[in-house]
Amino acid sequence: MFKKILIANRGEIACRVIKTARKMGIKTVAVYSDADRNALHVSMADEAVHIGASPAAQSYIVIDKIMAAIKATGAEAVHPGYGFLSENMNFAAALEAAGVVFIGPPSGAIEAMGDKITSKKLAMEAGVSTVPGHMGLIADADEAVRIATQIGYPVMIKASAGGGGKGMRIAWDDAEAREGFQSSKNEAAASFGDDRIFIEKFVTQPRHIEIQVLADKHGNTVYLHERECSIQRRNQKVIEEAPSPFLDAATRKAMGEQACALARAVGYTSAGTVEFIVDGNRNFYFLEMNTRLQVEHPVTELITGVDLVEQMIRVAYGEALPFRQEDLKINGWAMESRLYAEDPYRNFLPSIGRLTRYRPPVEGPTATGIVRNDTGVFEGGEISMFYDPMIAKLCTWAPTRAGAIEEMRIALDTFEVEGIGHNLPFVGAVMDHPRFQSGNITTAFIAEEYPDGFKGAVLTDDVVRRLAAAAAAMNRVAEIRRTRISGTMDNHTRRVGDDWVVSLQDTEHAVKIDADPEGSTVTFADGTAMRVTSDWTPGQPLARLTVDGVLMAVKMAKIPMGFRMRLRGADLKVHVRTPRQHALAALMLEKQPPDTSKYLLCPMPGLIVRISVEVGDEVQEGQALATVEAMKMENILKAERRGVVKAVKASAGASLRVDDVILEFE
Repeated sequence: MFKKILIANRGEIACRVIKTARKMGIKTVAVYSDADRNALHVSMADEAVHIGASPAAQSYIVIDKIMAAIKATGAEAVHPGYGFLSENMNFAAALEAAGVVFIGPPSGAIEAMGDKITSKKLAMEAGVSTVPGHMGLIADADEAVRIATQIGYPVMIKASAGGGGKGMRIAWDDAEAREGFQSSKNEAAASFGDDRIFIEKFVTQPRHIEIQVLADKHGNTVYLHERECSIQRRNQKVIEEAPSPFLDAATRKAMGEQACALARAVGYTSAGTVEFIVDGNRNFYFLEMNTRLQVEHPVTELITGVDLVEQMIRVAYGEALPFRQEDLKINGWAMESRLYAEDPYRNFLPSIGRLTRYRPPVEGPTATGIVRNDTGVFEGGEISMFYDPMIAKLCTWAPTRAGAIEEMRIALDTFEVEGIGHNLPFVGAVMDHPRFQSGNITTAFIAEEYPDGFKGAVLTDDVVRRLAAAAAAMNRVAEIRRTRISGTMDNHTRRVGDDWVVSLQDTEHAVKIDADPEGSTVTFADGTAMRVTSDWTPGQPLARLTVDGVLMAVKMAKIPMGFRMRLRGADLKVHVRTPRQHALAALMLEKQPPDTSKYLLCPMPGLIVRISVEVGDEVQEGQALATVEAMKMENILKAERRGVVKAVKASAGASLRVDDVILEFE
């Protein structure tokens, strides 16, 4: 077996590979940029080599720098993770020439299947059904519009070397095709060093279902069943699960066998994924093949018991697969929620900064399932603007789909992240969504269910009442502690009252508290009583409670006369007041936010790529005003209404903070 491998990647996937290598007794080498000098993968590896400046184009995707690190450390093999150089045939060829083993497929297979245009042609030749589209490269925006018109809108504009949602746009008309072509081309160049673009028909109401394949160098090729990846935002997967709630055994077998046939046709070895679009009648169409490990591979590992990274390493070393197709059964159900540094309350715009608190749930077996968290960050670490916004992949397993969802609910409620915007509230809300729970999902789920963006979840009446009872009980604990802090006789003898009014989510609940050493009984005005028990003490950011027999985990923070309480995708200001305080609060005026309607503000920390207007220009609703790049993605800022540009406050190349002024209007 290899004695030392280098991981040509960063973040959570680098940490993931290191864990398996350590289990196998293999030494590891990490590489890092300026921004990652103190990163978790650097501290986890046995050795680490600095490879350049923070932008990936100056470090992680520079083949010569990776090769130099290999030579300096004597690594025998390289695991590329995903993204960066994982599907770069020139990198694989350079390793082959240097006598270093690439823990992945042969360079010929990468060339054949890693390029989406070539792979579609090969799939068609192999008799695989493919989505209608233009297989040739697109020269410019005018040609993109012509081809899109011929195919018929809507169309998908995609980077040939793309992945992870980068360099991908959906166009519904000529204007969007023209705009999407240029943005996709720019993103592709920045993320992959390859700006080739192609266009295909966008299949409406599709499911995104992919097949995991694994092949060795001895002629053995198997599929490890499927993953449902339909919960996507801007073509980037957010929640995945295995197996799919939609497939039947016959479709699963047909898709798996077709995926294996395609892999054999190109001499594929190692782990790879064949992606399909599946319609409502379970007709499936080849989309692409990713010649690398997928981000969502943990859910496959959880339902099969196979460590895919270990098998990739063993296949690269020349070992045969230790199992046959008939050995690979589906055991239970697994869910994965991708935790991104994206603020769902600001249209999922990237968020950077320091993780002032990062406390994931405990990994391992629970009473009813399993929790796993693949991460590459730590408390006190920085989320950089230079790389993908993923923080962690939270995974759960249970014997059933409903059980896996419940495990995920609990894990999300107990996952503490502070200091940056993140999408934990959003994925928590999805887990509670009736349509998701039913399994009736498509790739349009987020657009259809959250057409105006995410404003926070609305809790059901029974959850609101339990939360009101919890707030009243915790407020009593906080009040008792507060009366004892100053040490004055008056505070020692002052009694905390029993009658309170709890206000939350546009509801008000008059309650009476009867406390004892074991907990509190909270009685509502209608006579309903709820028993609340908890070991929470004031100042703790996470409260674990039992309310009316139901376990709850609530993130807590103090606000005047109450708490900020977060759970299940809801972020609530909960006020707990005496009846007199409640009556007076109703007379208070609310502070109004400042008027920023005459300004275009930068919605995220990022780099101004271009300003599309000048002083004196009259702009129309929907017109592009400026483009901001953050975390390898271009974000086009558009006019919300008609207006005239009074002043341009920023220029291309400028780095801006959140809410910095870009334009002022008359």
